[in-house]
Amino acid sequence: MNLLPSDEQLEIISAAAEFLSERMPVENIRANRHAESAVSHDAWREGAEMGLLTLGLPEQHGGSGRPFDDEVLLYMELGRRLAPGPFLAGTLAARVAVRCGDQTLAQGIGSGEIRVALAIPRGGSGIRPVKGTFDLFDHPGARYALAVDRSGAALIDVAAFGEPAVVQPADPGTRLASATATEVEPVHWVDSEDEWLWGRAMVLSAAFLAGLAGAATALATEHARTREQFGKPIGVHQAIKHTCVNMEVAAEAAQAQTLFAAIAFDTGRSDALLQVLSAVHVAGQAAVDNAAAGIQIFGGMGYTFESDMHLYLKRAHVFRHLFSEPADVLAELLAQERAQ
Repeated sequence: MNLLPSDEQLEIISAAAEFLSERMPVENIRANRHAESAVSHDAWREGAEMGLLTLGLPEQHGGSGRPFDDEVLLYMELGRRLAPGPFLAGTLAARVAVRCGDQTLAQGIGSGEIRVALAIPRGGSGIRPVKGTFDLFDHPGARYALAVDRSGAALIDVAAFGEPAVVQPADPGTRLASATATEVEPVHWVDSEDEWLWGRAMVLSAAFLAGLAGAATALATEHARTREQFGKPIGVHQAIKHTCVNMEVAAEAAQAQTLFAAIAFDTGRSDALLQVLSAVHVAGQAAVDNAAAGIQIFGGMGYTFESDMHLYLKRAHVFRHLFSEPADVLAELLAQERAQ
């Protein structure tokens, strides 16, 4: 069995990488940190027109009809490139619109003309009806917000949240606000019994985290190879060398577990929940630990705003807390029968 990416998958990843490096380079995160949106409307629309939001949607609904593992590989690349913008919300919201028969909305989201923020319920808030306090991610310019939990997925008119209170996030590539809604019915609702969108969201967030872990490893390893002290690369020292190896092992484990979770999710394996939880835990831990270790390898340079490494660490913390808290993920994972 050949488990390596196919030539077609490599072409998709390569095209996405080229677009992201040209239109959403990492340096733009710093340059645009005070802008209302982390990504311009033109760049967002161009990415959407490439199919970055609709890769897994059926062709009759404006998508590319690619399998789920293609979406997972794409999200790994998004993580590697620290791609800003509501990719996760747009991908999932387009699927909700298709499932609910709203072809016009699905096309609007897929074309990049309609933006969707991610709404994360906090403190016991609910999503059907929509009530309580929510964190809104990448809300500027959004017409809708998407909330996902174990019960299902809700597409919400963003006006239902009133005027959000803007919060200064640690990650300069993320826009964050706090908002409250009271007894609002979502525009569209997909029950978890019809489609397990929470599981899909967890796998895609794990893929982004795995991409972050791999990128942090590559950046630190390259620095260790080229940075010289006393006439020798710092990578010759065991403390640096062993750290780089540990980072690579963690990144590879995150990628492997995430891809296996994607297979388990897509094929409906009986242990799909175990594999999804494992992916989120392993990838989240790898992303945070690798970025933190990378900052140490860079030394004093790693703590400066000009270094990219701290950006990986900050984004890792954002994605780790999206759909379930890390402590809750680990507790549920350990409670699984096979984990015991």
